[in-house]
Amino acid sequence: MNIELQEICDFLADTTPFDNLPIEKVKKITHAASIRYIRRGSPMPPLDVDQNQLYVIRKGSITLQNKQGELHGKLSDGNICTLFCSDIDSSNIQVNVVEDTLVYSIPCKELYEIIKDHLSVIDFIRNDFSKRLNDAVKTMNDAALAASPLMRMSVAQVMNCSPIAIEVDASIFESAKVMAEQGISSLMITELGKPVGIITDKDISKRCVVGQISPKSAVTQIMTSKICSAHPNSSVFDALMDMTRKHIHHLPVIEDHKLVGILTITDLIRQEGKTPAYLRSAIRKAKSIEELQHYSQSIFELQAQLVGMGANADHVGKGVTSITTAITLRLIEMAEEKLGAAPVPYAWVAAGSQARREQTSYTDQDNGLIIADTMKKEDEPWFEALAKFVCDGLDACGYIYCPGNVMAMNSKWRQTASTWKKYFDQWVHQPEPKALMYCSIFFDLRTIYGNKELLKNIRKKMLKETQSSTLFLALLTRNALKLKPPLGFFRDFVLIHDGEHNDTLDLKHNGIAPIVDLARIYALSEGISAVNTVERIKKAAGTKSLSKEGAANLLDAFTFIGSLRVKHQVKQIRNGEVPDNYMSPKAISKLEREHMKDAFKVIQTMQSALDKSY
Repeated sequence: MNIELQEICDFLADTTPFDNLPIEKVKKITHAASIRYIRRGSPMPPLDVDQNQLYVIRKGSITLQNKQGELHGKLSDGNICTLFCSDIDSSNIQVNVVEDTLVYSIPCKELYEIIKDHLSVIDFIRNDFSKRLNDAVKTMNDAALAASPLMRMSVAQVMNCSPIAIEVDASIFESAKVMAEQGISSLMITELGKPVGIITDKDISKRCVVGQISPKSAVTQIMTSKICSAHPNSSVFDALMDMTRKHIHHLPVIEDHKLVGILTITDLIRQEGKTPAYLRSAIRKAKSIEELQHYSQSIFELQAQLVGMGANADHVGKGVTSITTAITLRLIEMAEEKLGAAPVPYAWVAAGSQARREQTSYTDQDNGLIIADTMKKEDEPWFEALAKFVCDGLDACGYIYCPGNVMAMNSKWRQTASTWKKYFDQWVHQPEPKALMYCSIFFDLRTIYGNKELLKNIRKKMLKETQSSTLFLALLTRNALKLKPPLGFFRDFVLIHDGEHNDTLDLKHNGIAPIVDLARIYALSEGISAVNTVERIKKAAGTKSLSKEGAANLLDAFTFIGSLRVKHQVKQIRNGEVPDNYMSPKAISKLEREHMKDAFKVIQTMQSALDKSY
């Protein structure tokens, strides 16, 4: 083989998927390849090509778009264009040569004859990067289902199949009597057999005894009518996540509008150790910050347990965040016990990953206070004391003070609703660099405690303005695109070369954060109030901002990168190390590295589409 062919052979041998072939096969592919130079704007494939070819891009760039003009993919140095060799319907795809491009062109028929005994390589070529990533996520989910009892088990297998219920016209006394006789802590309220509410022993003690409602009153006066329920065929793990997120300990199981069972935290604890709901329950009973510190130390163990149960990154995030939220709630309650009742209504709001329910392990705290406009000057010391107590308590529990001082302790973030509205108005209409930085924090807010309407009203007004502010969205996009996935020439990873994190990938800032930023922009563009990244992407799917296909690809990328991240952290936890976001590519299999590249490529493609839009 002459020097020129050897150079091509070496290049192909380092290009996925040919790097999975024996060198003799790569040499045969090299002999089958021809060199083509395609000028910018020229048709692809070239007009003189009379048979389907696979194109390996040595230098240059091409894009794939559907007939609606939506970006399907962007290929550059080291990428392969499999469109004309794959099972993908190319009739709706247009290939644009956007830079002068040098390619190696390989006839598909001859290529498949050479690699006929290498099915994994054939599958790689026949599927595009988004399909490969989707298959990887499905495989990951199937493995998760096989790994955990809670993921495998249905609610029907765990629930109490003989739920006790009482008709809606019963009194509180009659309901309490039934609960005492049956030794149960909850009771369903039905109307002609259809569930209409639920009461618990806490409802009787708080709403009846403390609230001084007569036991002779109708049970409807103390029941919870907005019932959260589960279907008997749903997974126990999903039911657990719902109970954790909604702070409930009893979950009615309903099928065809009929009550068929009841699922309790006790049922779940029997199945799987210290669940998030179990820890939340213990935290609510804590009497001191020392106790909260003790329970907060279980977060590492909880994350490891959830991953061991087969939970994906979304489930882990919601489970871990629920503990942070429970600790925050208990600290606020302790503060109110110490300081007395609040002088005016307020909302304690969390920002960042806690607001999005995407925390893993410990993080710094980002929070603020939205106070009713009726606050007077003499009320300010009460809220200052509240903020100090809670922020100090969070720090003591491992949630360190925010380095940027974005905390309720800072008077700037402890303001009336009117002042907060002015903040958002200024950020949207005068989007300076610092304002754009605040947008990445405060456009992801969630009420943890207090009057939810305070934040709801601010968000409603803010979303109306962001939808119509093209300049703001353009600048926010430019700011968001500064975080790039770590892919360089020839699709190699761009690794960190610095001190203790040398030769690693930053999965948070170069993998998770770009998707979070994209989802935020979609939400602000479409007036979507959700702050969780997965929910934002799902709700934006099919809008002018995000195609359904693009949404599905982003969710796969978010799931895959997030799952690698939490598994990496669990490995560190089990080795007695402090979990971080820096992972060496050598720590995962070669196949996982290729799927990781596919995930990064999805991010690149969606960033390019957003860049084009603005």
